[in-house]
Amino acid sequence: MQIHVIERGDTLFAIANTYGSSIDAITEANELSTPNLVVGQTLVIPIVGQFYFVQPGDRLYSIGLQFNITAEQLAQINNIQLNAPLSPGLRLYIPPQPKRAITSLGYIEPLGGSVSTTLENAAEKNTPFLTYLTAFSYRVNRDGSLTPPPLNRFKQIAEANNTALSLAVSNLEEGAFSTELAHIILTVQAVQNNLLDNIVNTAVSVGFDEVHFDLEFIPPDDREAYNNFLRKAKKRLHQAGLKMSTALAPKTSATQQGILYEAHDYQAHGEIADFVVLMTYEWGYSAGPPLAVSPINEVRKVVNYALTEIPAEKILLGQNLYGYDWTLPFVKGGELAKALSPQQAIALARQQNAAIEYDPVSQAPFFTYYDAEGKQHEVWFEDARSIQAKFNLIKELDLLGIAYWKLGLAFPQNWLLLSDNFNITNSK
Repeated sequence: MQIHVIERGDTLFAIANTYGSSIDAITEANELSTPNLVVGQTLVIPIVGQFYFVQPGDRLYSIGLQFNITAEQLAQINNIQLNAPLSPGLRLYIPPQPKRAITSLGYIEPLGGSVSTTLENAAEKNTPFLTYLTAFSYRVNRDGSLTPPPLNRFKQIAEANNTALSLAVSNLEEGAFSTELAHIILTVQAVQNNLLDNIVNTAVSVGFDEVHFDLEFIPPDDREAYNNFLRKAKKRLHQAGLKMSTALAPKTSATQQGILYEAHDYQAHGEIADFVVLMTYEWGYSAGPPLAVSPINEVRKVVNYALTEIPAEKILLGQNLYGYDWTLPFVKGGELAKALSPQQAIALARQQNAAIEYDPVSQAPFFTYYDAEGKQHEVWFEDARSIQAKFNLIKELDLLGIAYWKLGLAFPQNWLLLSDNFNITNSK
């Protein structure tokens, strides 16, 4: 699979010729609605392996290091002399690399009390790439009962793709994570016992394979109470043949302060849970200033800390499937940024005749434009380069896999590259 970045003057015809592909194949792979391309836009070219174009100063040895292949193999595959000088621009073929198995999880969140056609279509389309389809969320009530999300055909879709169905439990109350509710769940034993009974009964009767706890904004003093709750839940769930996972706020140290972080004990979760999801996104968020949503430099800091507390084989890297459009200047408490999919971001850049840039530090694409009222906007989103950077991190650190928040926003390049980089583990 090849990632190509559009330069001024590029056409689909020329790109297809360069890589030995076709206009139809590239159009279908990237779900292009128009042949009009945006400078800085990425395309995934659906070919076996990839091509590398020699840069000044390159040697076969240095190129081989980038792609985990020997200089001798490169020379043989490309029918060139091992020590021959390389001309800048020379096209070298790089064969596909061996793929390892990973676990992938996709959250799916019906809103408004029903499952939209768009969301059901996303489940149909993306579940073949998932180990777990995670229904978000069963909301805990103050008596320990559960309010379920609409599931529609999610169970049938998961079964058709041999994908496990995961039950996400949250302390969402009136649209926000409730600190008070979290305290009740973790400290009132009658509520806790009722909750665990309801979770097990629901999971068994509906056909869930795994239970995922996403309890957030927990009082810091309830840190050990949360750990004890998870130990108790793990015992109950395993007795019922169910796996258990948790979602963790993106910490960079054990002493990180703030209500989002303090009650999330990385070491304890690493010991208790079957696996964890690091929520490594939302550096750029709707109420904050314009930033990359999951900048690789910040993501790496979280993972590096997590690895001091949690085995790599238990860590799923959290990844967003969306970006944001901010109106400038940013004013705290002012207008919220608008969420948009990578496909929508590219369409917006085309509409505004804006070139897409790429930040080398965060390894994320962005662009700016002015709207009809003369207001400046800044847009950060994900593309093939930014998601490949996350896949490379998963490989480098030998993590269990990846977790997507959330299905329903179109990003076809992600799924192409996911299947090109990895084999998806079947948990059924």
